[in-house]
Amino acid sequence: MADDFRTTEVGDRYAQALFDLALETGRLDAVRADLKSLKAAWIESADLRRLAASPVIGAEDQAKGLVAIAAKAKFEQTTSNFLGLLAQNHRAKDLPGVIAGFEARYAKHAGVVAAEVVSAQALDAKQVAAITAALSKSLGKAPELTARVDPSILGGLKIKVGSKLFDASLKTKLDQMKFALKRA
Repeated sequence: MADDFRTTEVGDRYAQALFDLALETGRLDAVRADLKSLKAAWIESADLRRLAASPVIGAEDQAKGLVAIAAKAKFEQTTSNFLGLLAQNHRAKDLPGVIAGFEARYAKHAGVVAAEVVSAQALDAKQVAAITAALSKSLGKAPELTARVDPSILGGLKIKVGSKLFDASLKTKLDQMKFALKRA
């Protein structure tokens, strides 16, 4: 599900429009916070994903649902209006791409380096601090770190910075060994 958040052509166009509007109205940080909450909800809620992606649910009902979610979460009016528009244009399924595009624009605008760390178990504060320090040294600036747990990697870490992925997961190493044994 977290892998759903990739920039798409359609998502990128909508992200540009939302970013420009949020920047013009001075609501950039508020809209960004709303999208972070929405991203977390997307990952956690199969119902939200079904609402946005189902071809059976009409655009009007999708818009009502997304606007209701925005109202319940007390999202910025700009975000709420945007979600309604996205659904009315039959593009609710492109929400992950919009969020990814918005995050990329925000990072470029603010000079922030975003990094996602995936581990098999939750990281404690000391481990997060060590990873942040290592990335700061490597990147030359402090990253904005997002940690996620994915038990399927078995152990180790996956770190994604921009379009680069550093995969030191146990699952990948086992897969590489399996492939090497098959070739031998």
